[in-house]
Amino acid sequence: MTDDPRATAHCMYDAFNTRDYPAAHDIFAPDFYSHPLQATGPQSVIDAWQRLHRAFPDAHVVIERMIAETDCIAVHSTVHCIPGQQPPTMLEMFTVRNGRITELWGLSNLRRHT
Repeated sequence: MTDDPRATAHCMYDAFNTRDYPAAHDIFAPDFYSHPLQATGPQSVIDAWQRLHRAFPDAHVVIERMIAETDCIAVHSTVHCIPGQQPPTMLEMFTVRNGRITELWGLSNLRRHT
């Protein structure tokens, strides 16, 4: 991984978009905590990504804006190829330490189908 938090963020979205699930183990810290999922560890991310891709096989995220301040990243993105919806918007904030995401908060207007 990299020490650049912005690069880590790009790695996360690239892994989601390319279905590179094993990369989550390098992107997320072993003790990673997701507030939206109320879950811990990289496997919780892999499980969530796989559920979304099963429901929407062509889904992919486009980064619209990214703001970085030291170890905190804020990303505004859209999720494309979700049938019946305008591209849902997400706002995610996460902390990066030692090149890995350690904690994530998020808001989305993606309707829950998974």
